[in-house]
Amino acid sequence: MTTPVLQEPPAADAIESAVVVPTVLTVDDEPSVLSALRRVFRAQGIKTLQATSAAEGLILLESNQVDMVISDMRMPEMDGARFLERVKAHDESIVRILLTGYADISSTVAAINKGAIHRYIAKPWDDNDLVLAVREALVRRGLEKKNADLTELTKRQNDQLRDANQTLESRVEARTAELQQINGMLDAAYEDLNNTFVHAVNVFSSLLEMRSGQSGHSRRVAEISRETAKRLEMSDRDVRDVYLAALVHDIGTIGFPDAMLGKALSAFNAEEHQRYRRHTIDGETALMAMSQLQGVARIVRQHHERSDGKGFPDGLTAPDIAVGARIVAAATDLDDMLHGSMGLQRYTMENAKKMLVGGIDTRYDRKVIETMLKVIDDMANAAKADLYLDVRDLLPGMVLARAMVSSKGTTLLAAGHVFDERMVRQVQGFSSREGVRLSLWVQRKPDPGKASEASVAEVQGARS
Repeated sequence: MTTPVLQEPPAADAIESAVVVPTVLTVDDEPSVLSALRRVFRAQGIKTLQATSAAEGLILLESNQVDMVISDMRMPEMDGARFLERVKAHDESIVRILLTGYADISSTVAAINKGAIHRYIAKPWDDNDLVLAVREALVRRGLEKKNADLTELTKRQNDQLRDANQTLESRVEARTAELQQINGMLDAAYEDLNNTFVHAVNVFSSLLEMRSGQSGHSRRVAEISRETAKRLEMSDRDVRDVYLAALVHDIGTIGFPDAMLGKALSAFNAEEHQRYRRHTIDGETALMAMSQLQGVARIVRQHHERSDGKGFPDGLTAPDIAVGARIVAAATDLDDMLHGSMGLQRYTMENAKKMLVGGIDTRYDRKVIETMLKVIDDMANAAKADLYLDVRDLLPGMVLARAMVSSKGTTLLAAGHVFDERMVRQVQGFSSREGVRLSLWVQRKPDPGKASEASVAEVQGARS
């Protein structure tokens, strides 16, 4: 009897080499527009195909491998929205971008809601903005393709395991342990992939804060938001969405000029104030193309809405505001009050709590605030029980109680990180190489299956 051999995943460089030059199909009934787009993309090393009508575009689509389609909204016979629906039906993985004027905004919104497009670009466009948008979308498509390939590989491996199990009934007991080990490896790989994704969002959040000058703000908001969502018994997926949305809730401010960053809201002029009120929409636009972040994008758009309908951008009232957005809104305001952000005076924790309570049923949701206040108290009590360790005393299985941050305030490891042997070696090696003495806060009572209290006590005894 031969043991079935599972197909190895393709090497990363093999996947990268699969796409040599991206191909973009541009469709517009105005030749001058097509020429302008061709010049822009030629300078970026991007291959372009041009069509002057939707019908011609569909023909080119059938005979060419296309990575992205950029279509004008207004065209005779078939408009851009309908054409991109046809593109989606042909190959849903193709990135779809709509060129639109202000007068076409209602049709554009309808196209977005149908899922026919990933984003829209207003005419006339800025060449740099267009190139950035296209590059970002092409990179995202490549990542999604890799993810799909890995998912398909996992499915094939699972199919192989199932077939093998059916033909090896006589050895069920002997094979059970092996199959469980393989499934455990797949589960661990998926968990590692998910953790890597969350860590990448943490890193991106830190990069955003390096420019805004609000180091630690998003991390603090995310931790309080996540704990509040758990107490409200939201699903694991919704808790994750709340956490990620809190990390990137101000992603729409990335395009703000330096003069606006750190400026008090009360000091904004009319143009700056209008731009500030659009940052939630811009944040949603930046995230909506990633299917894994649809829930996150909705929270980002709504996190400045108010229960009484006086928020922005849509003036929603409490029943129509996502629970995650209600949580992030309150957590953001709390952190702004405690740290004097956006021109606010610094509040004590007690005064900040009073402000939250005073905003119930106008700014905030009652249940969210009541739950969040309990979370704040419990986090303060838990912090008193945390253990401060020299990095040399760090053991696999210990849980980081407070985020590990750099001297510039950048988050290196988030609170709740469980140290494995590899990470312990990396942190201790960094401390040794750089000659820097590092200390960390860890949970005094690790979770079941993590480092035992006895291990912590042994380390302390050895040091003393």
